[in-house]
Amino acid sequence: MLTLCRLKSHIMELRTCQECGQKLSGRKDQKFCSDYCRNTFNNKLNVDSTNYMRRVNNILRKNRRVLASLNTTGKRTVDAITLAEEGFNFHYYTNIYTTQKGTNYYFCYDQGYAKVDGDQYVLVWKQDYVK
Repeated sequence: MLTLCRLKSHIMELRTCQECGQKLSGRKDQKFCSDYCRNTFNNKLNVDSTNYMRRVNNILRKNRRVLASLNTTGKRTVDAITLAEEGFNFHYYTNIYTTQKGTNYYFCYDQGYAKVDGDQYVLVWKQDYVK
């Protein structure tokens, strides 16, 4: 009977890597056999799951690159045609900040813009107080 208890105990302790299934030895809370398996497992979890999400993320990244390339000093005014020629898509942004005066600044991560006059836009960098 003592042997049976030890056998059950040994079976319960048999642990395998969550990625490749290889037997684990070492720490009791270990989940992966290597950094490679841990990274592969987590990359699979965090990959964009649909084409739609990938497309939106690509548009947001491109919008940010366009704003950053046109605004190297922290504040600049450009016209809508310049933004459009660079491939900027006004329909996609990450957040909106409204000032006390009611001006809406649209941000693509840390790069923002607001419409000022006609087809003119002021480009700004995100400040610490903007959430």
